[in-house]
Amino acid sequence: MRIVEVWEKINYLLEEKEIPKQEFVANLISLSPTLKATGNIPSIQTIYRYLNGKRELKIELIPYIAEVLSVTEQELFSSDLEYATEYNVRYSKDAREILDLLPYAPRSMVEHIKESLQKFKVAHADGLKNIS
Repeated sequence: MRIVEVWEKINYLLEEKEIPKQEFVANLISLSPTLKATGNIPSIQTIYRYLNGKRELKIELIPYIAEVLSVTEQELFSSDLEYATEYNVRYSKDAREILDLLPYAPRSMVEHIKESLQKFKVAHADGLKNIS
């Protein structure tokens, strides 16, 4: 699995939350984040360069970005749910929702889900063996 860059995760979250980039940029600027090097708010063009991976994302912007996306700062760096395709962005949203709901499931349901997923894992591995 390739490592997903923070700017890619931001874009995945924008897509997942159906937030247009223009709206994200406006909301980020409205928080008045300042860059340590200049003491100024980054320009619209600079923020788009961050989002396109053309410019290195400044660490001081992370709390503001997390706030605009309604996620924790740690989620931007987490490798728990890293996906690199459009299909997986949608899957990631479903997986996050399931993870958020798990604390409310009775223990027996969690065990059932775990057993079912283990069966799918074995079936998947067996299917790969049959292909080669």
